[in-house]
Amino acid sequence: MKFLSISFQTASYNAPFFTTWFCTNWEILYFPVYFICQSARIKCNTPSEIIAESLRGFRDKGFTGGRFLIRCSLFCGLWVVTNYMYIYSLRILLATDVMALFATNVSCVYLLSWVILHEQFVGVRIVAVILCNTGIALLAYMDGITGSPTLGGVVLATSAAAGSAVYKVLFKKVIGETTFGQMSLFFSLIGLCNAALLWPICLALYFSGAESIHWGRLPWTALLSASILHLVANMLGNFSIALTYDLFITLGLITAVPVSAALDVLLYGAHFMGMKLAGMIFIAVGFFLVMFPDNWPDYITRLLRNIVLMSHSSRWSRRHGHGVSGGTQRDVIDYRTGYIKSHLRSPSGRVR
Repeated sequence: MKFLSISFQTASYNAPFFTTWFCTNWEILYFPVYFICQSARIKCNTPSEIIAESLRGFRDKGFTGGRFLIRCSLFCGLWVVTNYMYIYSLRILLATDVMALFATNVSCVYLLSWVILHEQFVGVRIVAVILCNTGIALLAYMDGITGSPTLGGVVLATSAAAGSAVYKVLFKKVIGETTFGQMSLFFSLIGLCNAALLWPICLALYFSGAESIHWGRLPWTALLSASILHLVANMLGNFSIALTYDLFITLGLITAVPVSAALDVLLYGAHFMGMKLAGMIFIAVGFFLVMFPDNWPDYITRLLRNIVLMSHSSRWSRRHGHGVSGGTQRDVIDYRTGYIKSHLRSPSGRVR
C-alpha cells in the first residue's frame, strides 16, 4: 500500500523546471560552507577579511558591482537551462543513456577551447569528437525514428552536454582563474539570482498547466535528496582540485555510467545491447581519447625508445655475459684450486 502511495505521488508530480529551480536554490549554501570551513581553521582570518578576500579578486579583474551581477545573472540562466534539459531528458531516457550522452561534453569543451581559448590542436582529440558524435547518432536511432520519443530525449541530453561545455569555457574566458573563496561567492550569487529572478517562470508554468504540481503531495524526500546530492557533487567537483588531479575528477563522468547501468538493470530491468551498447562504447572510447595529454606522441616515442634500448641491452648481456659460443665469456676462477675455466687445464690445475 505504501508503494502504491509513493507511485501515485510520483506520477502526480511532473515539473522539471520547478525541480531545476528548487535544486539550484541550494547553490546559495556554497559561500556559507566555505565561510564556516575558513572560520574553523586554527590560523583563521576574521569574517570581514574572508569576505574582502573573495571580493578583492573580482575587483582586481575590473568587475564593478553591477557588471559582476549581470555576469552572474547570465551564467545563472545558462546553468538553469542546461540543468533543465538534463532533467527533462530523464523523463524520456534511462539515467544511463543520459549520463553517457552528458559525458560527451568533454569533446565539446575541447572544440570550444580550441576555437575560443586558442588551446593547442591535438589530432587524436578530433578523432575522439568523431567517435562521440557517432555514439550520439547510434543512441538517437536505437529505437527507430517513427513513433519513438528517443530522438527528442537524445537531443535534450546532448544539448545539456553542449550547454555545460559552453558554461565551462565561458567561465574560463570571462571570469578566469579564481580562488576557492571567489568560486564559492560566485556560485552563491548564482543561487540567489535563481531564487530571486526565476520564480515567476515556475508560477507561469504551473498556472498554464505546462507543469503538474500537487502541493499537498510533493515528493519532498526525492526533491531534498536530489538537491543535497546535487550540491555535494558540485562542491566535490570544484573543491577536490585542491586534493587530487583534475583528470580524476573528469573521469568521474564516465565511471558513473557503468554504476548507473547496474542500477537500471536491477531496478528497471533495462537491457543494453545492439545500437545502444555500441553507442555507449563509442562515447566511452571518445571520452578517453579526449583525455590524452597534449604531448602524447612524445610519451609514446619515449616508451618505444625505452623498449628498444632494453631489448638491445638484453641481447648484449646474453652475448657478453652468459657465454654464447665463441669463447667470449670471461673465464671463471676457482680460488680453491686455481682452476681457470679453460680447455688447457684440468680442474686440479694440471696442464692437460
